[in-house]
Amino acid sequence: MTPSTVIELGRVAIEVTLLVSMPIFLAALVTGLVISIFQAATQINEMTLTFVPKLIAMFVTLVVAGPWMLTVLTDYMRRLFESIPAMIG
Repeated sequence: MTPSTVIELGRVAIEVTLLVSMPIFLAALVTGLVISIFQAATQINEMTLTFVPKLIAMFVTLVVAGPWMLTVLTDYMRRLFESIPAMIG
């Protein structure tokens, strides 16, 4: 196993991690932005007002995008396991 192979495996792993986590992060970001604008407009500074909607948005996003995320992770693991014989030999 060469150093370039290890770097390539690490790069692909980071790409898959970012790709899978992106929908949840975007849901939290958009929800936080909307709640922040609402709080600034109404001058309500309640901490649970930011936490609960983010949690709900992230859960809904996980339910909606979960099958796609699972498919991406399964494909990555399948490709990784199939490449093991080529790396050894």
